[in-house]
Amino acid sequence: MLIQKGQLPDSNRPIWIVLDDNYLPIEPIQKYLRYLDSLEKSPNTIRVYANNLKLFWEFLQDKQIDWREVNLEHLSDFIHWLRNPEPGVISIQPQVSKRSEKTINHALTTVCGFYEFHERLGASKGVNAYRYQVQPGRQYKPFLHHISKGKEVKTRLLKIKEPKTFPGCLTLEQVQKLVNACKRIRDKFLICLLYETGMRIGEVLGLRHEDIRSQGINEIHVIPRDDNINSSRVKAGVERVIHVTKDLMKLYSNYLIEEYPEDIDCDYVFVNCWDGEVGQPMNYGAVNGLFKRLAKKTSIQATPHLLRHTHATELIRSGWDMAHAQKRLGHANIQTTINTYVHLNSDDMQEEYHKYLQRRKQDYEESK
Repeated sequence: MLIQKGQLPDSNRPIWIVLDDNYLPIEPIQKYLRYLDSLEKSPNTIRVYANNLKLFWEFLQDKQIDWREVNLEHLSDFIHWLRNPEPGVISIQPQVSKRSEKTINHALTTVCGFYEFHERLGASKGVNAYRYQVQPGRQYKPFLHHISKGKEVKTRLLKIKEPKTFPGCLTLEQVQKLVNACKRIRDKFLICLLYETGMRIGEVLGLRHEDIRSQGINEIHVIPRDDNINSSRVKAGVERVIHVTKDLMKLYSNYLIEEYPEDIDCDYVFVNCWDGEVGQPMNYGAVNGLFKRLAKKTSIQATPHLLRHTHATELIRSGWDMAHAQKRLGHANIQTTINTYVHLNSDDMQEEYHKYLQRRKQDYEESK
């Protein structure tokens, strides 16, 4: 089996096709992927879903199971199949899972969504993979929480517990080292933009010149578009405004004056200036190539998402209100901001404890 990339006629949007061993489209999968496309899901999201369903179909083929007859027990076996680095081989030695818990959970989510869709169509009886229970306790309580706190919510029965990991953050010195290692102003601007705004790389690659307002206000408008040539997307499709510094705007101006290709019919901010088709928008591959080159020069294993994580963590550690951080980062749910970016290490705890001691001492002296 394989995944084939295609393109719809009169459209810049790519499509993904899962082919069987005879190089024919697997129709149940294609119906679901077309459904996701009609919901205007990101092409990259659909590609990941296609890969998850390809794995599931390989599991069904390996176990000789008809996709219409899948039940909860089969989904449980699918978890073991994903974990086992060598399916069919039993080892008495401890084995490292072939895939992370997060990857396995995402595959299960895809499969459950696939069966919900086909159950609505009447093509299968579905998989009873959910239960209803009272909403569990959460760190964040939304407005009017007291009204719905006793309401039952839908939860999936099969879900692996994911270990909480902290991907780390870059220091200011490391960011500066990355910037200094860039030969081009465009690349310096890209690194600084990711670090200063916390934008997703898809949002950055979709920027147009009209989105950057530098006439005294220094704002970047993140605009959802589904017709980007480089297939970049704004996640969740929500427009937002990000305020930036004059220094970042100055770097943008220098890039336009000194490096931006002349006489090109393109309004994208980040374009190919030297490699590839000059004047065409940069794509994800070009950005990955840049970070690989910087890693060789600096020995810093940075990624666009790590710069986003660094910016978000700095905001929260500096005392930003969580609602403001959510708005700046473009999260649909404030709980996502809390779960993803609130990481307290020993230094954070020590600093807060010292602040507590100072406040207590000050309160004691004022009470005399």
